[in-house]
Amino acid sequence: MKGRDQKIFLEALDELEKEKGILKEELLETIETALLAAYKKNYGEKDNVKVTINRNSGDVKVYSQRLIVENVENPEEEISLQDAISVKKRAKLGDVLDLEINAESFKRNAIQNAKQIVVQKVRECEKRNIFNKFKEIENSIVSANVRKTDEKGNLYVDINGLEAIVPAKELSPVDIFRQGDRIKIYIGAVEESTKFTKTFVSRKSEELLRGLLELEVPEIYEEIIEIRNIAREAGSRSKVAVYSNDENLDVKGACIGRNGMRIQNIIDELCGEKIDIVLWNEDITEFVKNALNPAEVLSVEIIEEGEENMKVARVLVAENQLSLAIGKKGQNSRLAARLCGVKIDIHTEPAEIDGFEEYEEDTAFNDSFEDEAEESAFAGLHEED
Repeated sequence: MKGRDQKIFLEALDELEKEKGILKEELLETIETALLAAYKKNYGEKDNVKVTINRNSGDVKVYSQRLIVENVENPEEEISLQDAISVKKRAKLGDVLDLEINAESFKRNAIQNAKQIVVQKVRECEKRNIFNKFKEIENSIVSANVRKTDEKGNLYVDINGLEAIVPAKELSPVDIFRQGDRIKIYIGAVEESTKFTKTFVSRKSEELLRGLLELEVPEIYEEIIEIRNIAREAGSRSKVAVYSNDENLDVKGACIGRNGMRIQNIIDELCGEKIDIVLWNEDITEFVKNALNPAEVLSVEIIEEGEENMKVARVLVAENQLSLAIGKKGQNSRLAARLCGVKIDIHTEPAEIDGFEEYEEDTAFNDSFEDEAEESAFAGLHEED
């Protein structure tokens, strides 16, 4: 390298350290290692060769390292004490002496080689830094600024300088944002691939709701209240099972907040998604009753069906509570079944149904009524959202 090129090169490394956070010394060591490999490739594989870059001037030098011995048997790796003293007065037997190799043609090309090495190193360091930054926020809720939405519906956001993409499939159906909007997103598993960092980013995940509850309800964050389970249909409705060992604590009241402020903040963040706070109970029959709120349940019988002994909750409600228990398109009972981990069959009292066969609905695995006959049968009943 020429003197001017050397100075510019070192200044460029200083700038990289400031802007990218890549240590200048780390870059120089990487360049030395790469130049050494290049030298060996062109001038022969020798273990006693080293390449150094002067930290102040940027000058590149190539050395042959020789062991100082009394009798030289291998001239390429050894040097006599007498010859060593002529180079370095304080040389002594057993020392390793660095003899500079005249490699002007190699050094002239060193600046170009160094530039390529720096570019590659910068890319590697940037990739590693991005991975480390995402790893720090793995499995957490973070705030992000909306940048844009592409033609496929993917949402591009900025997280304190980190760019992330929320895939269209991980957005709630009611998520409609404009550039500059401040939103909350869930960062899940972070993995390092050969080309880029893979990150699970979502606004549809149940973990987003869990994280929002932890942010808004101190008792949940402090583990005074425990979230036992969440059943969510993003953009529409969610049910959250909560529990506390503190018998004097109003668990639902703490989650909802004074004048409903805590839960309302979460509803606003989720663009109007309804949230039911359900008291968890060790008694599955009581838990199912709580989960079917706002319907009033007369009784719950737990039975086991099939070879796998799946638990089924046979629920009895009054006729005027049937539509509330099932919910719009079966949503209330469907979410309750997922929350409680059982299959739910809902019935009305036979005596109260005149000229009508007993209705039995399996809501655990269906998103809507299976045929028009069932829908028309209950067309006159009021359905609660």
